[in-house]
Amino acid sequence: MLESGIIKDEEVEYLIRDVYELYGYDFSMYSRASFKRRVNRICLIDKFASFAELRYTLINDPDYLKRFIEEVTVNVTEMFRDPFFFKALRENILPQLGTYPLIRVWVAGCSTGEEAYSMAIMLKEAGLYQKSLIYATDINPSVLETARAGIFPISQMKVYSENYIQSGGKQDFSDYYTANYDSAKFDTNLKEKLILSTHNLVSDSSFNSFQLIICRNVLIYFDKALQERVFQLFDDSLENLGFLGLGSKETLRFSNLGKHYQQVTDQKIWKKAAHN
Repeated sequence: MLESGIIKDEEVEYLIRDVYELYGYDFSMYSRASFKRRVNRICLIDKFASFAELRYTLINDPDYLKRFIEEVTVNVTEMFRDPFFFKALRENILPQLGTYPLIRVWVAGCSTGEEAYSMAIMLKEAGLYQKSLIYATDINPSVLETARAGIFPISQMKVYSENYIQSGGKQDFSDYYTANYDSAKFDTNLKEKLILSTHNLVSDSSFNSFQLIICRNVLIYFDKALQERVFQLFDDSLENLGFLGLGSKETLRFSNLGKHYQQVTDQKIWKKAAHN
């Protein structure tokens, strides 16, 4: 089995080139340290004896690509993660969104969908759900299957419930799911306005206009140039006076687009000023 940390920098470059040339997935602007760490993790988990074995498998087994993409892109998430972010959305942003005849929300890099379900619950409690559409996208098709099923480990419900209460939730969180042994299945009505689709932030373009875009704890894995490209994508996709929510370690402050945005709460939420 390959020892931890044994993959060399030049081998990472070979891998990035192979995946792009063979399958069209472009990781060239991902943070090298993060990408290398995740590739090392794959080698350990899948017990590759050498880098050459991993590379051979990726080149010759297209089915393994799904597994590879899952490991290098998956983000750990939870419902109402960083509950004060969601509290700010609930108290400050949703009342403003409520003035629109149709509310379009994009949860970009949604992973297994917990944040999309969190948005559905908040919109429902604000009486806005029926005039909302939540687009939840990710590069990884397998995590979208989890999101589509709406089934999560019952062991997570205590944390999710605590997060929900801290975010300002007033209902009994268990009313939103049905417990079944070791799993919790969320109500199908939370999926009525949920549109799940693959979308690659690196290579795909804007596909709609939104009043709220949430992309949290994804950009930290990108280098500065790719972050700027994604910010441009979000700017192209966000209506004037719309809102952008980022992760706790992410900021618009150093972006070229930062001058067109104003941080509107003590959380990582920015409002877009009118500009061309």
